Amino acid sequence: GKDDAKVTIVEYASMTCPHCAHFNDTTFPELKKKYIDTGKVRYILREFPFDPSAEAGFMLARCSKDNYFAMVDVLFKQQPSWVGVNNTKEALLQISKLAGFTQESFESCLTDQKLLDDVRAVQKRGADEFKVDSTPTFFINGKTYKGAMSIEEMSAIIDPLL
Repeated sequence: GKDDAKVTIVEYASMTCPHCAHFNDTTFPELKKKYIDTGKVRYILREFPFDPSAEAGFMLARCSKDNYFAMVDVLFKQQPSWVGVNNTKEALLQISKLAGFTQESFESCLTDQKLLDDVRAVQKRGADEFKVDSTPTFFINGKTYKGAMSIEEMSAIIDPLL
C-alpha cells in the first residue's frame, strides 16, 4: 500500500505457525485486493520466527530479494510439506529450487550469519519493544490484535479508520 495510507497494519508472523499460514491463505488475498492494492492500507510483515525452520524460511524469503512476498506466500502455502518433516532442509531446498535457487545459492543464503542476525533482530525488537509473544500478532494503527483474523473481523476494524 501507500506510505501515506490512513491505516497501517503490521503483522508479526512465524513461517512455521499454522495460524499465520491460515491467515495468509484465507484472509490476506482479500485484504490485499480490498485495501492494500487500492492504497487504503499500508501492510508491513515483520519476522517473528519461533524456531530454526522459521528462521530458514525468512532467510530464503530475504534472499529472494524482490520476490520476498512471493516466497513467503509459497512457504506458507507449502507449509505441510516442509514443517515438521524428517528433513526440513531438503524439503526447503526443493521449494527453493522452484523459486530459482540453485544448491549453491540455497546453501549460501542459509549460512549467511548477518542475514540470520538481521532476522533475529526483528524478532527481538518485536518482543522487547512491542511485547509480541505469539503469532500472528497484528498492530492496526498501533492497536494490538492477536490471532488470525477473518476479512470480516479486519474490515470491522479498518473501515471506521478510513
